[in-house]
Amino acid sequence: MNELTMEIFAEDFSDFLYRALLGIALAALNCSVLGAYVVTRKMAFVSTALTHTILPGIVAAFLLGFSLYWGALGAAVLTAAGIGALAGRRELREDTAVGVMFSLMFALGVWMMAQTGSYRDFQALLFGNAIGVTDADLLMIGGVTAVIFALLVLFHNRLELTSYDEEYARQCGLSPERMRLLLLVLVALSTVSCVRLVGALLTTALLVTPAATAALLARTLRGMMALSAVFGVAGGVGGLLVSYFLGLWQIRVPSGAAVVVVCSVFFFAVFAGKFLWQRRRISPTTP
Repeated sequence: MNELTMEIFAEDFSDFLYRALLGIALAALNCSVLGAYVVTRKMAFVSTALTHTILPGIVAAFLLGFSLYWGALGAAVLTAAGIGALAGRRELREDTAVGVMFSLMFALGVWMMAQTGSYRDFQALLFGNAIGVTDADLLMIGGVTAVIFALLVLFHNRLELTSYDEEYARQCGLSPERMRLLLLVLVALSTVSCVRLVGALLTTALLVTPAATAALLARTLRGMMALSAVFGVAGGVGGLLVSYFLGLWQIRVPSGAAVVVVCSVFFFAVFAGKFLWQRRRISPTTP
C-alpha cells in the first residue's frame, strides 16, 4: 500500500471500527453472560423467539420514523409478557406459548415489511451493520449492558437457585415464575442492544452459542458465565474484523453473519477437542 492508502485506511479504521468494536464487545458481553442462564434453563427456543419477534417493532419504528430501539424494545417486552401470560395457564405448555407468540409476531413483521414494497431497506436490520454504529448507539448499548449487569448482581443467587431446583426455591420463598419473567425481560433488553450490530435474525447466536461453548468446559454457573463472556466477546470482535478485512478484498460478508460463524467455529473446535480428549482417555492403552 502507498502512503495515501495507508492514511485513508487508518482514518477509516479509527472512525468506524472503534465504535463498531466497542459496540460489539459490549453487546456480546451482555448477551453471552445472559446466555449462561438461557442454556442452563434450556430456554434456547425462547431466546430465539424473542430475537425474531422484535421484527414488527423494528419495522414499525422504521416506517413511523422513530428510534428502532424503542420499537424493538416494545415488541420484545410485549412478546415476553405474552409468553409469560400464556405459559402461566395450565392448559398450555411454555413451548406452545412460545410457538404461538413467535409465529404471530414474526408474521406481523413480514406483513408490515411487505407494505413497503421493498425488503432491501431492511437488510441491515435483519442481518446487522456494525460499521454503522453511532455514538448514540454506543450510549444505548452501554446503558443496557450496565442495567443488565446491575440486575444480575442483585438477582444472581435467586436466578441460579431457580435454574437448578424450582421446588426448593419455592420452599425458600422464591417465585420461579417471577425469576423466569425477569430473565425474559433481560433477554429482551439484550436483544435490543444487538439489533444494529448483528441484526434481528442472528442475535440468538450471541445468546446461545458462546454459552453452549462454555458449557462444554465449565463445571459451575459462574465459571460458565465467565467463559461464555470470553467466547462471546472474542467471537464478536473476531467476526467483525473478519467482515471488515474481507470487505477490503471485495468479499462482502455481513458483520452479523461473520460474528455467528466465528462463534460457531469456537463451539465446534471446543466440541471436537473435548470429544477427542475424552476418547483418548477411555481408549485402552497398548502394552
